[in-house]
Amino acid sequence: MNAHSFSILAAAILLLGGTACVKMDDIPSPGKPGGSPAGKKLSFDVTVTRDGKAIPTGAITKGGVDSGDKIATMDQDIPFGLIGLDAESGELLIDNASVHNRGTGYSAMFDNSLWQMPTLVRFSAYYPHVDRLTYESDNSGYSIPFSANETEAGPLVSKTVEKAIDQLNMVPLEFQHITNDIGYKICDVTPDPQLQGLIHLRKVTATNVASAGVFLNDLEGGRGLWHRQAYYRSVVVFEGDAVVGVGSSNEKFIGYDTLVDRMADSHRYYSIPDDIEIGKQCVEVIYDVDGFKIENFEYAPLKNQTAKYMLYGLLPDNVFVYGKQYTFHLGLDVSKLYKQISFSASVSDWETKIYENNDDF
Repeated sequence: MNAHSFSILAAAILLLGGTACVKMDDIPSPGKPGGSPAGKKLSFDVTVTRDGKAIPTGAITKGGVDSGDKIATMDQDIPFGLIGLDAESGELLIDNASVHNRGTGYSAMFDNSLWQMPTLVRFSAYYPHVDRLTYESDNSGYSIPFSANETEAGPLVSKTVEKAIDQLNMVPLEFQHITNDIGYKICDVTPDPQLQGLIHLRKVTATNVASAGVFLNDLEGGRGLWHRQAYYRSVVVFEGDAVVGVGSSNEKFIGYDTLVDRMADSHRYYSIPDDIEIGKQCVEVIYDVDGFKIENFEYAPLKNQTAKYMLYGLLPDNVFVYGKQYTFHLGLDVSKLYKQISFSASVSDWETKIYENNDDF
């Protein structure tokens, strides 16, 4: 896919606070403003931002959760959707318009002769454009559907921008990620040197990944809220045969079928932010162990060993926050498969008993 990269700005993702001023009513979109599309030309200065705050650490066997940075891209062949409201009356001026890249940047023509000259226009946008957009009755919010069945890439939503009607030439749109970007790193944390370096990673699966929902975007308050739907899936992150490095210094990102040094080359997937529940979300790791010899005793190779890492207790308030990038660290310990048994022995005296018939001892 020919992707067009945009600059990354250091900007804080808006935190969820209170309830967004939106409803789940499936209200039809109001009609588009009349007139021919030959009026005002709007151009757009488009940037994509990612949260710059550090993510608090937790632990899965070892390590914790860290944040990374992956270059955000927008496909120049895919339009974004634009909403425009009269900032005073809330009247819908631009209804889910599809804005395309014209080769020199994003721009669109709008007939504003019927706008009755509002003082301010409130703009909001999302990427990629979808047809199934619904509004609240007073147009103060709109909802965007998302399903991982339709696209792996999660949507982007811009901050609300207010511009005076006499300054409508360039509209700055700052798009923000509203899903989670999730990936994994792995290493061998076996403490016994005799058992290190024996692990072959075969498969990694993330279970109960929230994968469908509707994002409710509040045009007035500048907040958004995900309404998750009851659709969860398992994501096969890795399937192959890769030797796992020993110790944190040799920890690597998990790719599709190999372990890699760079996050950009790893297998990462999008997820709708979700509440983490006890016993629900986990990462299942299947691995093999090479045979080895200790103290003249040979241990046979082991196939398809399973380790499960529960996510509960790792993140603050057990909640994924949208716009965050999470990398979970997995540590495999071979010594847990082999239990050393100690023996103690003692010898006591005979118990002597004489039987009368002397035939039984």
